Amino acid sequence: MTYKETLLFVGKCLTITHEKHNRELVEQLLKTGNIDWDDVVKLSTSHYVFPALYCNLKRADFLHLLPTDLVAYMKHITNLNRERNQQIIQQAKEINELLLSKNITPIFLKGTGNLLEGLYEDIAERMVGDIDFLIDEKKCMSAFNILQKNGYRDKVSELFNDHRHLPRITHPKKIAAIEVHKEMLRKEKSAFFNYNTVKNSLIRTNNISFLSFKNQIKLTVFSKFINDFNYQLKTINLRAAYDIFLLGNKLESKTNIGDINLNKELISGLELYSSIISIPKNIEFTSNKESQLFTKKTLISLDNGFKTRLNTLIIQQVISVKQRFTILMKAFSSRSYYTFVISKITDYNWYKRKLGF
Repeated sequence: MTYKETLLFVGKCLTITHEKHNRELVEQLLKTGNIDWDDVVKLSTSHYVFPALYCNLKRADFLHLLPTDLVAYMKHITNLNRERNQQIIQQAKEINELLLSKNITPIFLKGTGNLLEGLYEDIAERMVGDIDFLIDEKKCMSAFNILQKNGYRDKVSELFNDHRHLPRITHPKKIAAIEVHKEMLRKEKSAFFNYNTVKNSLIRTNNISFLSFKNQIKLTVFSKFINDFNYQLKTINLRAAYDIFLLGNKLESKTNIGDINLNKELISGLELYSSIISIPKNIEFTSNKESQLFTKKTLISLDNGFKTRLNTLIIQQVISVKQRFTILMKAFSSRSYYTFVISKITDYNWYKRKLGF
């Protein structure tokens, strides 16, 4: 199997409990015995959908078509992730109660938000890193200070003032790190999608706040296509595609997803993700020549192997150098940028991480 074939196979597997056509295709492929499971494991792990792959194959009753040792391994990893997510859910609920008691409302974002609102049939499906939540910028420092008084500590000494979240903090007795967001997008895009644009359409369940499903879909695309530069890199993220598929199915009726200011990234993301998994039943978007060309180029690039990896690496390095140069230049005129740069260049552990030690 080529990388593209493997990616499309995994993508289809993630929808087999919802899409009859994809279920039939996957079943036919499984029965041929021509699946390179080493490649499937490697790809699904790198895309953080390995547990979701297992859960969907199990629900479709396809596990008997897989190697027995692989099934045992998938079950083990999924069980570990379920245990971790149970702890994350409990930690997030504790944070929610703590901040609400201080008249601060956290809006839980991305993976943790998805877990808390019950997006997944099995909480083990989603691999989650940090607990991210959005707060009214006027109350961000208060929330940060409250968490610090309750045992959370900085892992990074400083972040510049216009970074979208405050320094990442951890608790020695808790499993997940915390990122308190004052913005959801990079500074140059944040004016178009922020606390003020989403606060009047929140969902509240069991006294916990989330973005509306429509805004959750937008953020899932924007987090990758804007914050992680996936639009420039033309890279695919199966975890994001799966989240959008499930969120689209959560919508109660056909809903047009568009954005006047960020439509280029949004529509390109929706078109690409829909092409590799499936179009969610209640998401509608206006495809255009630009988004179609973006998707076509991205899918073609999957077959180019070394050339694609090299091109992606070059673009990543250009973006990284540009970002660092901007930070360095701002350090000459901004106290927060200056403090951030000094905290980095005087941090011995930062050098070790950069050098891979």
